[in-house]
Amino acid sequence: MYYEHFGLNQAPFKITPNTDFFFSGGNRGPILEALIYAVTHGEGIIKVSGEVGSGKTMLCNMLMQRLPQNVETVYLANPSVSPEEILHAIAFELHLDIDRKATRLEVMQALQQYLLKRHADGKRVVIFVEESQGMPLATLEEIRLLSNLETKNDKLLQIVLFGQPELDENLRQPHIRQLRERITHSFGLVPLNIDEVREYLMFRVRAAGYHGPDLFADNVVKLIARASSGLTRRINLIADKALLAAFSENTHTLKVRHIEAALKDSEFSQTASPAVGGGRGLWVAAAVAAGIAIGAAGYGWLYQHPEPKAAPAAAAPAASSAPAAAPAAVTAVPTMMAAGTSAADAPAQTQENAPDILQLRLAATIDWMARQRDDTWTVQLLSTVSQDDLRNYLNSIGKSIEINDIFVYRSNADQKTLLSVLYGTHDNRVSAERALASLPGQLRSNRPMLRTVQSIRAELKRP
Repeated sequence: MYYEHFGLNQAPFKITPNTDFFFSGGNRGPILEALIYAVTHGEGIIKVSGEVGSGKTMLCNMLMQRLPQNVETVYLANPSVSPEEILHAIAFELHLDIDRKATRLEVMQALQQYLLKRHADGKRVVIFVEESQGMPLATLEEIRLLSNLETKNDKLLQIVLFGQPELDENLRQPHIRQLRERITHSFGLVPLNIDEVREYLMFRVRAAGYHGPDLFADNVVKLIARASSGLTRRINLIADKALLAAFSENTHTLKVRHIEAALKDSEFSQTASPAVGGGRGLWVAAAVAAGIAIGAAGYGWLYQHPEPKAAPAAAAPAASSAPAAAPAAVTAVPTMMAAGTSAADAPAQTQENAPDILQLRLAATIDWMARQRDDTWTVQLLSTVSQDDLRNYLNSIGKSIEINDIFVYRSNADQKTLLSVLYGTHDNRVSAERALASLPGQLRSNRPMLRTVQSIRAELKRP
C-alpha cells in the first residue's frame, strides 16, 4: 500500500492495540504508571473509564505487559457473563481443575485456596474486566464479593474494571453502592486536544519508521482533531485513509482534501461526539471495606424463600419521557432465586424491583454464615414480616452504623416468613455485650438481643 511511499516499515494507524504504538501523551503515560503502582500495592478494585475508541484496550494491554513477573493476570473480555458463570470463567482462566457442574461454594473455595497459595509464593493475581459497562449488575456484585478475599494484611485478588462512561452511570445506582465504595482509584481517559492530536499523529508515523519532516500541517491537524473529537481510534481511521488518498495522488503532502475524502468514507463522520480536550480525571479515592467473603451454596432456606411477587403495576402511558427499564439480564440477582432456577427461567424484572439493599444484605448473609463458627456471637436487632418496613429500616440505620456489618436471614414463624436483622461479628459473648451496650438509641428501641450462629443455624433448619 502506501508504506514504501512514505518510508514506513509497518502500518502506523492500525486500530488493533499494538503496544509498540502506545502514546504516553494525553495523560496516558501517568495513568499507566499510577495503575502499575495501584496493582502492585494491593489497592483492591480500580476503575478506568473512557469513551469508545479512547484507548482503554491499549492501556489494558500495556498494563499487563508492564506488570512485574510476580503478578498473574486474568483477562475477561466477555461482559455478558452471568453471576453463575463468572466464578467458573475466572477459574477457567486460572487453569483450575474444576468440574463445570461444581457449586458456587466449591468454586469459591478452590479460588480462595489457589489465591492463598499464590500469596504464600509471593505472587499477586489481578483480573482485568473489559467492557464492564455491559456486565450485569448482579455479576459486578459477585466480582465485588471476590474482592473481599484477603489475608490479615493483603488483598488476595486485584480487580481492574475497564468501561465506557455508562459504567459510571451503573455504579451510581443505589443498589450497587457497595461496589462503588470499594473502588480505591478511578481513572478517566479523556479525548486528546489539538496539540496532543498533533503529537499523536507524528509519534505513530515515526514509530512506524518515518524519518522525514512533519506530514501533518496545522490546518490538517485541526480538521482531524475536530472530526475525530480527539478519540484515538477515529484519528487512526482518518489518518490511514488520508495517507492512502495522498498516495493515490502520488504526493507526500497531506492536504485538507485528503482528510475530507477520508471523512466521506468514515461511518462516524455524521455522529455526535464528545468535545476535544476535556478535564483530566485522576485518583478519585473511595472507601475500602475490610472482610473476607467466601461464597456458600448451602443454607437452603436463604435461597428457597424468595420474596413474594408484588402486585402488577398499573399500565404505563403509551408514551413516556422516562428512560426505559434495564433489561432483565442486568437487573436480575440469581443469588435470590429458588435453588435450581436458572436466570433464563426467572421472570423479567423491571427497574422497580431491581436489586435493593434488602436483597444485597440477604446475599451477603449467605457468605457470612458460611464462614462463621458455631460459637460466633452477633446482635439481633429485630425481626419483622414486612419487607417494605425492613428496607426502610436498613436504609435508615445505614446512616449511623456500617451497613456491611448488617446481615439479614429468613426463617419460618407461625407459617409466615420472618426476616431477622443481625449486627456485627464477635468471637465471644463479652465482645457482643459491649457492642449491644454501645448501640445508638434508635437501635436499642426494639430490644435487641444476643445470638450465636449455632442458634441461628438451628432456626434455619426448622420446617
